[in-house]
Amino acid sequence: MSEMNGASPEEDLNVSMLGALSAHKDSFQVDTFFKLMQKGGNKFSRLFMKSQKADSGSPDAFTVDDMLLYSPDPIPTSLLKLSNDYANRAIKMFAGILKYIGVSGEAGTDAQRVEIAQKLLHQGLKRPELKDEFYMQLIKQTRGNTNVETNLRAWELFHMVTATMPPSKGYVDLVSEHIHQVSHLDKEDKAIRDASLKAWTALKRSAKAGARRTLPSVDEIEVLLSGGHLACIVYFLDEAFEELSYDITTTVLEAVEQLAGIINLQNFSTFTLFECKRQLGPRTAGDAITDEHHLLEDNRYIADILFEFRSPKNAKDGIQSKLLLKKRMFRETDETITEAQFVNLSYIQAQYDYLLGNYPVVREDAAQLCALQMQAEHGTSLLENEDDVAVAIERLIPKQALVTRAREEWRQDVISRYRSLEQFSKEDARLQFLRILRSLPYGNSIFFSVKRIEDPIGLLPSKLVLGINKRGVHFFRPVPKEYLHSAELRDIMQFGSSSQAVFFKMRVAGVLHIFQFETRQGEDICLALQTHINDIMMKRYSKAKAMQAADGKTRESGPRYEKHANQMQKLLEEKNKMIEELQKREEELRAARDKVAEELEEEIEKLRAEEDAKREIEESKQKLEEEIELLTVQIAEAQEEQSKAEQVQAAAVDAAKEAVDAEKVRELEITIQQKTETLQDVSEKVQHLEKQYKQAMKEKDLMEKKMQRLEKSRDTETNELKERLAAAQEHVGHQLLEKDAKINELVEELSNTTKLFNQNKLELEQIRTDLEELEELRDMKADVERKEKHQQLIIENQSKRLEELEKLHKDEQMLRKKYLSQMEDMQGKIRVFCRLGEVSNPAIEVCDEYTVRKKGADITDDEYAFDRAFASNDPLSKVFDSLKQSLGLATEGYSCAIVAAGMAGSGKTRTLFGDGGIIALANVELFNIVRKKSKKFNFTIECWMASLSGEKITDLLCKSPRNNYDVRKDFKGVVNVVVAERIEVGNSEDLEKLYKSGYEKLSKSGADLSKTHVVTSFVVRSENKETGNFFLGRVAFYDLAAFDTSDAGLDSLNTVLQALDSEGGERNVAIPYTSSMLTKLMSDVFGGNSKTMVLLHVAPEESKMKTVEEVLRTGLAMRHVKNIQSKNEVNKDIVKLRKTLEYWKEQAGVPPQFMEAVEYLEIVDARETEQP
Repeated sequence: MSEMNGASPEEDLNVSMLGALSAHKDSFQVDTFFKLMQKGGNKFSRLFMKSQKADSGSPDAFTVDDMLLYSPDPIPTSLLKLSNDYANRAIKMFAGILKYIGVSGEAGTDAQRVEIAQKLLHQGLKRPELKDEFYMQLIKQTRGNTNVETNLRAWELFHMVTATMPPSKGYVDLVSEHIHQVSHLDKEDKAIRDASLKAWTALKRSAKAGARRTLPSVDEIEVLLSGGHLACIVYFLDEAFEELSYDITTTVLEAVEQLAGIINLQNFSTFTLFECKRQLGPRTAGDAITDEHHLLEDNRYIADILFEFRSPKNAKDGIQSKLLLKKRMFRETDETITEAQFVNLSYIQAQYDYLLGNYPVVREDAAQLCALQMQAEHGTSLLENEDDVAVAIERLIPKQALVTRAREEWRQDVISRYRSLEQFSKEDARLQFLRILRSLPYGNSIFFSVKRIEDPIGLLPSKLVLGINKRGVHFFRPVPKEYLHSAELRDIMQFGSSSQAVFFKMRVAGVLHIFQFETRQGEDICLALQTHINDIMMKRYSKAKAMQAADGKTRESGPRYEKHANQMQKLLEEKNKMIEELQKREEELRAARDKVAEELEEEIEKLRAEEDAKREIEESKQKLEEEIELLTVQIAEAQEEQSKAEQVQAAAVDAAKEAVDAEKVRELEITIQQKTETLQDVSEKVQHLEKQYKQAMKEKDLMEKKMQRLEKSRDTETNELKERLAAAQEHVGHQLLEKDAKINELVEELSNTTKLFNQNKLELEQIRTDLEELEELRDMKADVERKEKHQQLIIENQSKRLEELEKLHKDEQMLRKKYLSQMEDMQGKIRVFCRLGEVSNPAIEVCDEYTVRKKGADITDDEYAFDRAFASNDPLSKVFDSLKQSLGLATEGYSCAIVAAGMAGSGKTRTLFGDGGIIALANVELFNIVRKKSKKFNFTIECWMASLSGEKITDLLCKSPRNNYDVRKDFKGVVNVVVAERIEVGNSEDLEKLYKSGYEKLSKSGADLSKTHVVTSFVVRSENKETGNFFLGRVAFYDLAAFDTSDAGLDSLNTVLQALDSEGGERNVAIPYTSSMLTKLMSDVFGGNSKTMVLLHVAPEESKMKTVEEVLRTGLAMRHVKNIQSKNEVNKDIVKLRKTLEYWKEQAGVPPQFMEAVEYLEIVDARETEQP
């Protein structure tokens, strides 16, 4: 029907549209959700099936609003865009919600539902990524849910979530809009609206205070569902305590307000809750037996705090914690507050600090304070028993003061002072006690235990107590209690804190020093200091402003002061007028209340009169009932008489029949006539009585109905009057309370204004002195700021200079490494470049362009220095830039070798033969050089390519391989594979096809590439067009087998490297080149005449660190080898001789493939060339 009428399914289900949803559409995975529902074979929920858009089956028609409608079926994936892991958790979370709300009768017992709710809350608190998903799933299950029972349970769960954790800032608007809509929807069920209102209230509280730090317990969840409260104990400094009621969302600020209401404390802004920590177990003689008080943040949850108190860590450490209510700090404005409870709590806190020894005083003051405490606590009752006085002296005098003289002296002094205080009330004694402590330099301080970190003057102990008040910071020795030093606020130039420490930059004897102390209360210390500084600056500002307004010597100050005084007087008059109006209004309200009371009395009188009338009617009714009963009796008697008369008449008739005498007949007839008349009279009387009876019954019914109407009317009027009276009393009571509070506020404000007015008058005489002090402070501030700016400038310059020096030092190190590499290159040393392979979690990193080291290492033992170091993400073009100089040397007659060595999987083969690899780049660069030099030289480029597996050499370019391959060197020491197929190429494209065909042949051969060595050599012959001389050079590329495989050739190569490293410059030292075919093939690369560059590849995985270190050490060993580079130049005479020799070889019948082989020399186990 909704489709025919054009109504949306949301309207059918009484669901409001969410305006904030449009801003979050990109956060939902609508398409994926829709496709997975169809792919999984799941049908749409009953809600979606009502939607024409859902019936279409089109993903474009399925919207976010459709997704966020109630569904009794599981979801195929998360509603929001999450990772796969979190999406799977979201699916399980939705299943838990379905189980909790009881879809298909699966709700279970209350205990099981509480357990499910606790698990869901744990997911949201532990994984913030799932918190918003949790909220979106709850919105889904509370939108369009037509089942009141499951909907109510969903809102219960919603209430728990909003009370435990708020949504992310980006989703607060969407969640709050949904809850607000449901809570104010008139068509919604009342129970649902009540549950949504609870969720709305909890959301406002949690959005302000943040998420819970701990998981709500089972008891907390049960209490929240039942609407009850838990209870805990809050203590005071005098060991008194009160019971605090709290729930899952009660914060410290709300708890303080509740406690203030319990103890009738009106001025509670300076009070808060502290954590009182007490160390259990034995103590040493030097430890002070005191508790640690840690300030609790206003927005912390009471449940979280109590959970931390019961933590196993506290039990293990022997720490007992409890909640304590006391003042944050003593403010200067406390002196104007006269509230009894406020004064009493301030006295208790000051007494607590005093008895701990935090207020060192002289003996006279100690005796006076002891007497005042006795008067404040006991009145004059202690005068009757001197033993009680002695006990009080022991208790009420600090220990460090008590030992300064004999007990008898203390007793006499205290008793004499105590007797002089007889006229003091307990309240007066408390106020006097506070005044004496307030007058001390360190009076009204709050105290913090700290440890010394930095003490420039060297006078402070390792442990000390800091006292902070409006005068500054005061230092005390904790054991024994001793006052050490004070720093006034004006001497403190800077202060700050961290989670573990606090520092002060302050002036001592005219010199600035920085003091640093270890404490966890650094933030509280800085807050106290800043508060006192703000108070003093505001007071001085007020004084300076008043002084400027009251200075009569200037032309403008007199009128200003007069104007200020007039304003104050006018304000005073307005306040008095307002008080009078309020009093008049109060009288009017009282008169109205009296009038209502009179009206009530009148109505009561009317009710009494109606009750009297009712009683009269009831009496009349009773009389009528009695008359009816009497008439009933009379009717019965008349009927009886009638019956008797009829009997007599019958008897008379019988007698008349028998009588003969006529006279007797006449007598009988007369008698019958008389009896008949009597019977008629009785019948008429009976009829008349029956009519009277019926009339009386009608009157009785009418009277009863009238009584019922009167009773109903009376009850209605009575209830209305009672309601009006209650409403009037409540209204008048609220108005009276408000007016009383307003009058009290105005009276207090008037008192403060009057006091301020009088104080301004009294302070006019001291204004000039304060102005001079202010000017001095300004000069001092300007001087300090100037010095600080100068010092800051010096520090900035030094920092810049330090950065420049560090940069220069780094650049100098890079230059040294670069020049060292170039110098070693000129000396013929083999150049080794290290390149890191791509792994997910590398254990080796590149620290600069020449060095690699273990990740996280900070010592040089774990560093490896090479000629260049390349990271895995460095392009091959950057690597090739360090190698391409060898191509130019090859065209000039030098032998060059590029060796790719390293671990399996490190990318060495891909570096050489891959697309855009070193060989491909070298091919292009070589022909570029040839083109540039083609004007002076004629070039011929040949290529040969061979592989070595074990001791077997395979020619990769020869179509018909041979079995008699051997390795020899020519007269210049260049190693060649004898009779290997050499193919001449004319351009880079042909050369590329050639070496790629050779590598393809190797790949198809089935050989294990990780254990196979591959050599690709570009032989370059250049002939000078002018002189006829030619140069024979080459560039050889070696792709060695993996170092982490078992290969005899690599073992022999390591032996050769060790022999080259240990020869120490001696000549003709045995180098085992002939121990393997690989060492023969590379005899000119390591220790020969080739310019060698090694690309060392490592795969820096943590599991292969042993192999990685071995490979890196092998690379360092290669760096120590020096080659003797020589140019292979042949002049034109030798060329002629060579041609002649080739002619005679041909005449002698030497096969073409052995023409050059006969000129090669055997490889021996020694260097044949002399070392420099």
